[in-house]
Amino acid sequence: MSTSIDRCRQFHELHASGIFVIPNPWDVGSARALVGLGFRALATTSSGFAWSVGLADHHVTLQQALDHFRWMASAVSVPVSADFEGGYAVEPERVAENVSAAVNTGIAGLSIEDSTGNADEPLFDFGLAVDRMRAARRAIDASGTPAVLTGRSEGFIAGRPDLDETIRRLTAYAEAGADCLHAPGIRSRDHISAIVRAVAPKPVNVLVWTSFTTVAELRDLGVRRISVGGALARTAWTGFLDAAREIAERGTFSKFDTAVTGADTNRRFTS
Repeated sequence: MSTSIDRCRQFHELHASGIFVIPNPWDVGSARALVGLGFRALATTSSGFAWSVGLADHHVTLQQALDHFRWMASAVSVPVSADFEGGYAVEPERVAENVSAAVNTGIAGLSIEDSTGNADEPLFDFGLAVDRMRAARRAIDASGTPAVLTGRSEGFIAGRPDLDETIRRLTAYAEAGADCLHAPGIRSRDHISAIVRAVAPKPVNVLVWTSFTTVAELRDLGVRRISVGGALARTAWTGFLDAAREIAERGTFSKFDTAVTGADTNRRFTS
């Protein structure tokens, strides 16, 4: 427990000032490689993990997710935050139960989303969404482990790209106890600045999935944390599928010529 608490405190400290990138590995190998590159914290990716076990995003079970969090947190020496989707439940009481189970895996933080998965009503009712965040906060506080709670509003990736509603939700999540706020899909400088101002002094995470910005630009906007979601996993899948497709369709192997060598890869995992 002391190691878990120390990592939670380290994770809080990272959010206190400046800006940091929290990349999203999908397995132990990618996690350890990222730590080897100097990243000071990691976050899981629901999509990247799902693909690694042959599933579509949002089709992993709660138990699979918990096992994955435990595996990832125990494999590296830096804080790991969990992509906990919507808490694997609708009712606040069940969200609290699942959050309690999640923080016991050794993670240093987790996120709770407000998306429903229903295209007709893509976001939980405002009051229910806030109650779910409060329940997650209570569960973390009761655990004795000061995990960082990230409140996510999914409107911009769930078909409701309304800045005012996103800010209303993020502000409410901050008041309900979220330590960090996140609206995936936001990419406009004006939108990002508006969110940073609205929830200040709480830190804001921005998801970067294309080359629409840089660390320096987001730092200047007051962003504290940058995640990449499934983008690293997609990049890896792109290389794999390009090489495999060449073999299947052309019978050639040219993509292997630019691959990292086995010796270089082995060095990353030699203690």
